[in-house]
Amino acid sequence: MLAGGSGNDAPSQAQAPIETVDILVAAGDIGMGSAVRAEDVRWQAWPKEAANVAFVQKPSAPNAIQDTAGSIARAPFVAGEPIRPDKLIKGSGSGYMAAILPSGMRAISIEISPETGAGGFILPNDRVDVILTRKISGPNGRDESYSETLCRNVRVLAIDQTVEDKDGQKVVVGKTATLELTPMQAEQLALSRQQGAIALALRSLVDSGEQVDASGEPAGDRGGKVTVVRYGVASGGGGR
Repeated sequence: MLAGGSGNDAPSQAQAPIETVDILVAAGDIGMGSAVRAEDVRWQAWPKEAANVAFVQKPSAPNAIQDTAGSIARAPFVAGEPIRPDKLIKGSGSGYMAAILPSGMRAISIEISPETGAGGFILPNDRVDVILTRKISGPNGRDESYSETLCRNVRVLAIDQTVEDKDGQKVVVGKTATLELTPMQAEQLALSRQQGAIALALRSLVDSGEQVDASGEPAGDRGGKVTVVRYGVASGGGGR
């Protein structure tokens, strides 16, 4: 009978060490719009195979800690999250809003109330439709009300919130909403504010990916339909 050892007695193969590279990560939570200090970031060993090319790596950017200091965070970071240059911007003395606003876009603020701002449920980074309602004199001197969507699927950059008393309870009520608009949309909204009442309609997260063109219309939709309410009866209107 041949003598032999058990398979469990075979020497285990030594595992090769994992090759790492130092990448720049957040030393703690960094809020959107915060100025990044040198102590807010640090080097962290990272598996080289898992290091994304978008990460800041020490071999290619040894002075990244000093270079990052003074930047403004265009998006929040959590502690230990790799720092990506596209989420930072050098403010050069500019304010927070100018730093986070994407290239080519404009920020414009409008007054809102619980009635025109979805009851206070609209928050920064939500997507909304901007609706204008106005009245004009119709036949026989009777008023006709028109309601139309000025901008679709626009991002809310900020909500100016204050605490007020309502029925003995503390509630948060937004007074001003700052929207991210194209230059064309900004001009249209500025004019429409003088023509009637502006309201924001909160969009579902499922609908937030809808594609729109520069004028705010759904891509491929050129109908420009308007809902007309005459004497309490709604009907489909024609082009704008």
